[in-house]
Amino acid sequence: MDRKTLLLTVSSGILLVLSFPMVDYDFLVWVAVVPLLIALKDKTPFQAFMAGLITGIVYNIGILYWVVFVVVQYGYLPIYIGIFAMLLLSLYLSLYVAVFSAGVVFFRKRGYSESVTGPLLWTCLEYGKSHLLTGFPWENLAYSLHNNLHLIQIVDITGIYGVTFLIVFINCAIYQLLVITADTRRQVMASGAAALIIGGIILSYGFHRLEAITEMQRQSEVKHVAVIQGNIDQSVKWDRDYQFQTLNIYRDLTLSASKKKPDLMVWPETAAPFFFQNVDEKQRFITSLARETNSHLLFGSPSYTTDGDRQYFQNSAYLVNPDGTIAGRYDKVHLVPYGEYVPLRRFFFFLDKLVVGVGDFKPGNELNPLIIGDNTAGVLICYEAIFPAISRNYRRKGVSLLVNITNDAWFGTTSAPYQHLTMTAFRAVENRLYIVRAANTGISAIIAPTGEITARTSLYEQAVLDGAIHFVRYRTFYSQYGDIFAYVCFAAAGMMIIVTRRRKGSD
Repeated sequence: MDRKTLLLTVSSGILLVLSFPMVDYDFLVWVAVVPLLIALKDKTPFQAFMAGLITGIVYNIGILYWVVFVVVQYGYLPIYIGIFAMLLLSLYLSLYVAVFSAGVVFFRKRGYSESVTGPLLWTCLEYGKSHLLTGFPWENLAYSLHNNLHLIQIVDITGIYGVTFLIVFINCAIYQLLVITADTRRQVMASGAAALIIGGIILSYGFHRLEAITEMQRQSEVKHVAVIQGNIDQSVKWDRDYQFQTLNIYRDLTLSASKKKPDLMVWPETAAPFFFQNVDEKQRFITSLARETNSHLLFGSPSYTTDGDRQYFQNSAYLVNPDGTIAGRYDKVHLVPYGEYVPLRRFFFFLDKLVVGVGDFKPGNELNPLIIGDNTAGVLICYEAIFPAISRNYRRKGVSLLVNITNDAWFGTTSAPYQHLTMTAFRAVENRLYIVRAANTGISAIIAPTGEITARTSLYEQAVLDGAIHFVRYRTFYSQYGDIFAYVCFAAAGMMIIVTRRRKGSD
């Protein structure tokens, strides 16, 4: 690979990294893929694959560097294993960028414009990345635009893949403009006009939907919530001798919050670091607190089930009514691989040491909405908030609120807590629901159905976050039909492949 190609591919990776939190120069995403596309000019599909691989590696290392911190700090494993884990994950995710690059060159040589193939391929591959091998949709391209509320309103129709398509389409149109020739002038002008028209339609839709949803909020039922951020040090969180100290911290913050008489108070994931289901003084401590504050109290706690002599553990959320009765429990259904369980333990038995550091849980059987008075809430525990299908399926079950409880203490002061929060905001827009987010060490937040973060805490502080939520009774196209846009992209890509094969056969 020549120096120019290397510089261009690395530049694309860096621009992509800078488009996301914490740097958040989101305007760069509109040109971030352009250097890679320039590098692909006059390349073979294999050369393009390697160029895309380099861009992907730079991109993913820049986004996922925090994996090293998590593995070393809380997995209690050597730093070389942390680096290896991060590099292995980055290499896997980079394959999608590599296939995109090879695909663009492959179809270009068969007469297809980058403005057609680029957006289709990236969208299809991003969908695949989000679902294959349990899925890892962390910082998909659309999430870079979390601050651009007018542009992201379209996700209530297309999901995040519509925004991803737009980003890549504009990158491809800019690339074509830069390499325009007399032979391609008409094609480039058509791509540019299409980019302006599509962008204008999406912006117009965004302005309209922001006004409409804001008006729906004004006319909808209002409840008051309080989010309790305990800021419990991860190093002592699971220490049995520290359990009552943890409870006392949450009790003091909860009593302070109760002065504003919230209808719902939310503690973070595993805020109760013991088996709440056991009837003992710790359970009574929490149920009596709900009675004392006369509020619904939702919080995280580990749980267990038994099957004969075997015992299984779940990562759970409980809801306690204002009268102290337990209203319900939800067990997390989508676990974090190598964070809450170790895949393929039968074959990779040597990874058992990792389980000691990170835990080993069993997934819940189904999504179980929790009833809060006249409304129902869908609970997203940690990682579940980045999977659109979970929130969408909750909405189809009739929930009128999403609650995300998480413990992002694992991430320290890296960019990961900011990335996690901004991805969660898209679930609010997709389903037009408020999201109440409680994080142990931050960032806790209240997110409106427009995607606006109306209130938030800082990292590593004890805090009470007060706010009003509105129960918007609106079922979006996306809530009802899911990733139809992505499926259309797959169909279009499939048609390109079929046409290409027929052309080859006729030749």
